[in-house]
Amino acid sequence: MIVMRMPQKMVRRLERAKSLDGVAKPVAKVVQKAVRPRPVRNTLSGTNLGHPLHPSLTDVPIGAWTMAALLDAAGGRDAEPSADLLIGTGIAAAVPTALTGLNDWSDTLGKERRVGLVHALGNSAALSLYIASLITRMKGDRQTGKALGYAGLGMMAIGAYLGGHLSFVRGVNVNRNAWQEGPEEWTPVLGEHDLAEGDHRIAEAGGVQILLHRMGGKVYALDATCGHMGGPLDEGTFEHGCVTCPWHGSTFRFSDGGVVRGPASTPQPCYETRIENGRVEVRMPPVGVPAGPAEEHGAGVGRGHRRQPAHTSAF
Repeated sequence: MIVMRMPQKMVRRLERAKSLDGVAKPVAKVVQKAVRPRPVRNTLSGTNLGHPLHPSLTDVPIGAWTMAALLDAAGGRDAEPSADLLIGTGIAAAVPTALTGLNDWSDTLGKERRVGLVHALGNSAALSLYIASLITRMKGDRQTGKALGYAGLGMMAIGAYLGGHLSFVRGVNVNRNAWQEGPEEWTPVLGEHDLAEGDHRIAEAGGVQILLHRMGGKVYALDATCGHMGGPLDEGTFEHGCVTCPWHGSTFRFSDGGVVRGPASTPQPCYETRIENGRVEVRMPPVGVPAGPAEEHGAGVGRGHRRQPAHTSAF
C-alpha cells in the first residue's frame, strides 16, 4: 500500500480533476495563438539559451519575495526600504516569468495541463497580493502591507510546489534525449537503395531510434524522438533541409541538429553517416568531426570521444 503525504494527495486529485479542462483548453488555445510567431516562440522557450528559460527566471521573484518576508519579520524599521525594493523587484520579475511559463504550459495536455493551470492561478494570486502589499506600504499602512506580503508568500509556496511537481514528477520540458546513447562505432542500419531521394526512414542503432533522410544525394541522420516532448519526427514535415515535429512545431536542421524554431531549446542529437558496402552506416561524431555525411569532411576520420551537436542561433 502506497502511503502519500497530504500535498501529494492534493496534486493527484488535481491531476484527475477533468472539470479544469473546460477552463484550461480555451486558455491554452489563446496562448498558443499568441506565441505562434517564431521570434516570440524562440525567445519565450529559451531556444537560443540552450534550455528552457522559465525555470531560470523563477529564482528572481521567489528569492526577492522570500527575503522581503525575512526583512519584514526580523529587519526592523531600518530594513523597510529594502523590503519594499525586494517586493518591487519580485513584481517586475514575475511578469516575464509568467509569460515564459504560459508558453511552456500551452504545450501540455491532460494531467500536466490541469496541474499547470492551478500552478499559474496560485502564482497569479501571489503576484496580486504582492502588488496590493506594495501599494499599501506606499500609503503608509505597513502592518496591512506585511500581512498581504505573508499571504503572497504562502500562495507563492503553493505555486512553487506545483511547479516542482511538473518538472520533477511529470517531467515537463525535460529533454527526452538526455539519456540516449548512440553508437560510437560505425553501425549499418539500412541498405543504400532502401532510401530514395527525398525519402525518410526510421532505423535502430545501438538501441536508439534514428531518423534517416536523403536529400541532395546525401544521407542525414537525427534522433527520431523530438527532445522537447517526445514527438515522432518521422511523422513531421520535411522541407528546406529541416524536419518539423508534428506535435508542437519544433524545427531542426538535418545538417547539425540545430533548433530553427521552438519550443524545443536543445539541439537534436545528430549523427555522422556514410555509405559502406552498399549499406548506410551511422555513428556519433568524434570530437572535432561535424555530424552529417562523412564525405563532406573525410570518411577516414578515426574514432574519438562522442560530441553532442553545438547549439546555434535560431534567428
